[in-house]
Order: sequence, then C-alpha cells, then structure tokens
Amino acid sequence: MARMDVAAAVTALLSPNAGRDPFPAYEALRAHGPVVAYGGGFFVTGYAAADRILRDPGMSVYDAKLLDASWADWRQNKGVALFVDSMLRQNPPNHTRMRRLASGVFTARRVSALREVIVAQVDEVLDNMALGGRADIIADLAYPLPIAVICALLGVPAEDRGQFRRLAEALTAVLEVRFTEEQAVSAHSAAKELEDYFSSLIALRRAEPEDDLVTALAAAHDAGGDKLTAEELMGNLALLLVAGFETTTNLIGNGLHLLLQHPHLQDRLVADPELAPAFVEEILRYDSPVQLTERFATADTEIDGVRVPAGSELILLLGAANRDPGRFADPGAFDPDRPGNTPLSFGAGAHYCLGAPLARLEAQVALPALLRRFPGLTEAAQPVRRDRLTLRGWATLPVWFGSVD
Repeated sequence: MARMDVAAAVTALLSPNAGRDPFPAYEALRAHGPVVAYGGGFFVTGYAAADRILRDPGMSVYDAKLLDASWADWRQNKGVALFVDSMLRQNPPNHTRMRRLASGVFTARRVSALREVIVAQVDEVLDNMALGGRADIIADLAYPLPIAVICALLGVPAEDRGQFRRLAEALTAVLEVRFTEEQAVSAHSAAKELEDYFSSLIALRRAEPEDDLVTALAAAHDAGGDKLTAEELMGNLALLLVAGFETTTNLIGNGLHLLLQHPHLQDRLVADPELAPAFVEEILRYDSPVQLTERFATADTEIDGVRVPAGSELILLLGAANRDPGRFADPGAFDPDRPGNTPLSFGAGAHYCLGAPLARLEAQVALPALLRRFPGLTEAAQPVRRDRLTLRGWATLPVWFGSVD
C-alpha cells in the first residue's frame, strides 16, 4: 500500500473517523521528520520534540486571547467558555495561580487515601457485573468506576453520578480539533446544566462544609483577592470532574482491549498484580487515552531544524510521540517489560495532568481485579470506537464471562 503524503495524513487526522486508527497517518507524517510544517501549522510526531515543547515556557496554550483572534463569538458557547475559564486553557500567571490552588487540595495524601475507595468501588462494580453472563466493559466498569472516584474526591453525592457520562460526552466534543455545529450546541447545553448543578452543590457545601474539593475551591473563591473568580471556580470544577473520569475511562477500556488480544499477558498480570504499574505505563504508551494537544509559539524558535515563527500553532501528536522509534525500541509491539517507559500521555511541564496519579491508580487496581474475577473473559462482539481523536477510547467493549471466581 502506498504511503500517504503529508496532505493526506493531515486530512485523515482531521476527519470525523480519525480516532479509529490514526497510526498510519502518524507514520506518514513521521516519514517527513519529527516536526512537519503544513497549512500554516506544525505537526509534531517526535518524542523529544514534543517533550521539549510541552516543557518550554515560551509555548502557550489555546487561551482566551488566541480564541479572540480566530473566533469572535466563542464566549456565546458555554462549553468552550467553561474550559477557557479553567487552568486547561490558561497561561501564566493565571495558570500558575489556579494550578497552585488545585494542587493544594488535589494532594498525594488525598489520592493515596482513595485507594481503599477504589478497591471497594471495583469490588462493587464487579459484583454487579457477575450477575450476568456478559457485560459492556465501558458502560459497566470503565465509566462507573472513575465517576464514583472523582465524585468522592469532589464531594458529589453518590445519587447524582448518573448524569455525568451524558454531560461529559457532550461537553468534551469541544476539545477535539474539529467539532460540528450540532456538537457545539450540545456542549453549550451540557455546560449550562453542569453550571446549574455545581451552583447548587457549592451553596450546599458553603452551608455544610466537607473535606472535599468543592468545599476547598469554593473557600478559595470566597477568600477574595486574587484567589479564584466565580467563572474560574466553575470552570475548574467542570474540568476536574470531566478530566477526572474521561481519560481514566479510556485508559481502562484501551487497556482491557489490549489485554484481550494478549491472553498470556493476562495470565502474568493475574499471577503477579505487582506488575500492574508497568502494564499501565505500556497501555498509556501504546494506546494513549489522550492522543493530541496543542501549543502556540510566543516567539520565533527552531525545533529539530525546523523554523517555527512566533504565533504558529503546533499540534503535538502524543500518540505518535509514544511510538517514536527514536525513543522506544520496537514501538509497535505491546511490551509491558519495556525499560525506561515514560510516555507523554498525560503531558509534561507546567500543564502535566493533575489527575495522572489517580488515573494510573484506578487502572492498576481495576485491570488485575477484573481479570482475576473473570478468568475466561472474551470479546462478545466487535467493540466500537468513539468518534474522537483527542480523547481516544471505546464506545462499547462487550465481553462474555467464561467463568466467575
């Protein structure tokens, strides 16, 4: 088969079906170098180049100022505005301030304390799954588990969890490189619904404070000064909720699908759950739950011999960087024994994902437990990919239980 040229590769990555299999397009771009100029932007497939850009303080994220220059009425869409008001779409000094506040309450102590919550939630989910002969891993495990965990961290009552998959599905469409007008309308509606929900919960936590993130971030806003504006409070709560389970859902789903293709690795993981961290790192590398992000050059620069003018957009193809043969030996092989495995799936630098340790922990607990409980697990039907590339995962992953321990 003839290799795609640059134009065809970029077109493929911008298509609605890009998330099904972006890897041929990644390799077509890589053939032209780790940084490829096309259409006024730059596509980055090299690990070293992507890592450098992510850590470079001379690179900015897609913030309100940049949006103003390209989309005059973006503020009319609450889905877009909600993320712009969060630390995801902020540069220093605002990002530094917001990140410090979130880090102060999203602590290692809190994450560590959630291990027992995660184990209990996994057991509960698997008990429910065991009642039938088949299940959809996405609907029955990969969504319910991280939703329950992030809701526990935020302080969202258990009875309210059911609405968040629908809202997140609609809201995160605006994080894709391209989205339709219909998706924009749905994201706007979902953001309004989420704002109304958090407004009520914030009022409740002000009256009845708890040891949770909603209480802590609301207190930061109430402290006044330069702590947290009302819009920033809402944006960061929405970000923590959505990012707290969307990426983890994809990680668990992608991971199980890979393990179903490698039965001998299932046996190893069941026999030695201490291997779980290495397995999860390789899942993150091989099939990243976040496939791309972007940065903008604030000054003229040069990356791997390619001149990048100030103001240029760089599309960092994290899924391609994680398979860079210049960084990983035999990158197309799924190998949990891979040494020095440090994928860029959660980013790097100032915007490194705050919830990365929690996502890793959930997958490290859930995958061995699932395989141990259901040792005869097999696919019951062809799984279906989501029509997303930025947040790449499965829409459905049906399985049969061969036996139940």
